[in-house]
Amino acid sequence: MQRPATSDVISRPNTSPLPSRAPDNALLRQYPTIPMMREGARKKLPYFAFAYLDGGAGEDSGIARNWRALDAVELVPRYGVSTELPPIETELFGRRYAGPFGVAPMGSPSLGFPGADRHLATAAQAARLPYTLSAVGGMTVEEAAKVAPDVLWFQVPRLPRDNHKIGFDMVRRAEEVGAHVLVLTMDTPIRTIRPRETRSGIRSPFRPDLRMMLSILASPSWFAAMRRYGVPRLASFQRYAPNANLAEMTEFVRKQASGAFTWDEVAMYRERWKRPLLVKGIVHPGDAERAVALGCDGVVVSVHGGRQIEALPAPIDALPAVAAAVGRRATVIMDSGVRSGTDVVRALALGAHAAFMGKGFMWSLGALGADGPLHAMDLLIDETKAALGQIGARSIQEARATEVRHPGAFRFSSPA
Repeated sequence: MQRPATSDVISRPNTSPLPSRAPDNALLRQYPTIPMMREGARKKLPYFAFAYLDGGAGEDSGIARNWRALDAVELVPRYGVSTELPPIETELFGRRYAGPFGVAPMGSPSLGFPGADRHLATAAQAARLPYTLSAVGGMTVEEAAKVAPDVLWFQVPRLPRDNHKIGFDMVRRAEEVGAHVLVLTMDTPIRTIRPRETRSGIRSPFRPDLRMMLSILASPSWFAAMRRYGVPRLASFQRYAPNANLAEMTEFVRKQASGAFTWDEVAMYRERWKRPLLVKGIVHPGDAERAVALGCDGVVVSVHGGRQIEALPAPIDALPAVAAAVGRRATVIMDSGVRSGTDVVRALALGAHAAFMGKGFMWSLGALGADGPLHAMDLLIDETKAALGQIGARSIQEARATEVRHPGAFRFSSPA
């Protein structure tokens, strides 16, 4: 199958109108920014749920580094060009989206807020933004395709047992229901400890103790969501162990999943999947080159949101080198640390074609329940337009020509 080159896709003119919505002024007054929803989530969620969706590896220093690095990127404006908000519609892999951002894949988001997968998918479909379902989530790819048929991407972990029998079957299922992009995760070679989760008492499978139950009862929105959607489940694996209870299913998945993909395994999945393929968790430009050489259509510059190890460079600091290496031949997406439309524009200016967000959407669920993700998406759309307009960029393409001061840009000793 011939796959469109990134440059051809991005530069093609808009051909169809996108739906627009008036902003919800009540929500805007309550939560005018995504970080403010983080504080709302902290107050409204059970303590363990917030610890799960908000925390990372070590002392959360990787998360803090991601934020500091984004904040340090300065965009130099050029004035006297335009006084209008620019268009931000974007094409990724031949599909048109409302903006250059989307929902990053998240494992077990329903532990942070029950029904999270469904709420995120519903909002992404309404907003016309990419939604990446994780196979380690609470909704099957078949269910997601019914909720978000126009925007569905699918992320698969490494499942090496029996010559990748389950992994290959998940690829087949994703293809049958029309998932548009397949994402392979590279940045989880081992499972590391997340202290905030451990200290909160979270176990797998999820078994709330008395303290957790009291916290749930004190969190009406989370309790109501749990009553409606049930405890977190590993939905995509149920057909492979149909009679397993929650504890048995958890053990089954532990035995199936192991580490991160090798490059030989990426090549195997490339051969089977004929639609766009991304590898996620790339930081070094040499790894990006390897992915493109194997036929991958793009890379996600990511450190897993700072949830695996806190000692890695911030993706925004690694982005310019990766974009320089493969950005003319493949799609480059960045995630980890994105909290605003200004962050999106920073990523665009440093070579990304799009920037994805995970935690911010979970904060929105914690603060506003089912209404949160769409509000967060509206904020990103408005903020991205405003940031572009403020620096004098009349389009996403012009954002890439913006002068940038980037003190944290990572200089790799070797490109290989």
